[in-house]
Amino acid sequence: MARTNLNSEWPLRRRDAVPRLVGRHEDFLIVAALAGTVRDCWSMTTDGSHAYAMSGAMGAGAMVAYGLAMQQPKRRVLGLVGDADLLMNLGSLATIAATPADNLSILCVDNGMFAETGNQVSHTGLGADLEAIARGAGFRSTCTVREEAEMEEGAAMLRRPGLNFVLLKVGPEDAPDVQGALDASFCRQRFRTALLGHP
Repeated sequence: MARTNLNSEWPLRRRDAVPRLVGRHEDFLIVAALAGTVRDCWSMTTDGSHAYAMSGAMGAGAMVAYGLAMQQPKRRVLGLVGDADLLMNLGSLATIAATPADNLSILCVDNGMFAETGNQVSHTGLGADLEAIARGAGFRSTCTVREEAEMEEGAAMLRRPGLNFVLLKVGPEDAPDVQGALDASFCRQRFRTALLGHP
C-alpha cells in the first residue's frame, strides 16, 4: 500500500517561507545540522559567518543550538532544523524545555519526508505533530505555520523573548540548490571569530 505524504497538501514553499519567517537573519546566531536546512541556511545568509552549518549531523541541530544559547545569553539563537533531524532526537525537546534558554527559538522546517535518503515519507508526513510533541515536552510558546495567514505570527514568535518553537509545514519541494563551506575546522573557526570577535 502506497503511503501518501500529507505535506503534499500544504501550499507554502520552503524557499520563500524560511527567509520570510526569519527576516533579518543577521539578528540571530544560526545553527543548522542536516541537508535541507543547511541549504536553507546557506541560501538565506549567503553562507554567512554568523551561521554554523553542520552537514549530516542528524539529530544534533536543536541541542547544539541550545548549548550555544546557554553560553551566549545576550545573543538571540535560532536552531534551524528539519523534521527528520528532530525526529532523530525527540528527547532534545524535553531536555531543552526542562532548563530553558530564554534566547532560543527552534524553527522546524517540516516537509514530511526523509529527503537525505531518497524522499521516503517521514513520520510527520504520516501525521505525527511535532508542535504537539514540543508542547508536551514543556515548550510554552509554540505555533504551526501552514499557510500565508499564519506567517506573521510565526515570524513574530521567532523573535519573542523566551523559548519558542515554530513548526513550518511546507510541501515536498527541494531545498535551495546552493553550496557553502563544508570544511568543519574552517567553519568552526569562522563562526568563533564572528561570535567572539577574535580567533
